[in-house]
Amino acid sequence: MSTLLFEGPAGVLEGRLELPDSEVEALAVVCHPHPLHGGSLQNTLCVRAARALREFSFATLRLNFRGVGKSEGAHDGDGAEDQDALAALDALRERFGYLPEWAVGYSFGARTVCSLAAVEARIERTIQIALPLKSYGLGRLADLRQPSLLIFGDQDEFGTAAELPQLGTHLEIRTIPGADHFFRGRTPLVEEHVRDYAQKAST
Repeated sequence: MSTLLFEGPAGVLEGRLELPDSEVEALAVVCHPHPLHGGSLQNTLCVRAARALREFSFATLRLNFRGVGKSEGAHDGDGAEDQDALAALDALRERFGYLPEWAVGYSFGARTVCSLAAVEARIERTIQIALPLKSYGLGRLADLRQPSLLIFGDQDEFGTAAELPQLGTHLEIRTIPGADHFFRGRTPLVEEHVRDYAQKAST
């Protein structure tokens, strides 16, 4: 693991770059939950999701959004963080070249990933963990065309899979019974779902 500092639209951004044991075959940016509620690249679910992807030859970059940790700028919360995630993908591409690119996010990070992927075809797949439907609505989910995994807890106070309309078979919806928005006591299950999805995508 190494710290990676790279240029973002509001200043220098901080990330944690981690490499697989094998040759890098794909790239993934991993986005953390809401900065004003303690979200950072150290979030456990982000760490677990990144670890699962590295088993399938991904280089992963967990970034701190603007205003978090050593990342410059101030929290926006109204879409500007989308461009932070895009800058992280640019940093990965600059280092590793043109490889398949995924975007992964938890809570606010999932909302960011969804919004960005809806307008960035370069993102081949997304993984959205606990997309906060009650805070942001469907957002750009209806515009998303990439194959994606959405993971919900069935006790999530910010929205569950039961509240989703039918949006197409390209979206794979998985529910973890008994899990709230924070997946307390169930974070290993989230990692297992990410691992399973990556394995299926690689075959």
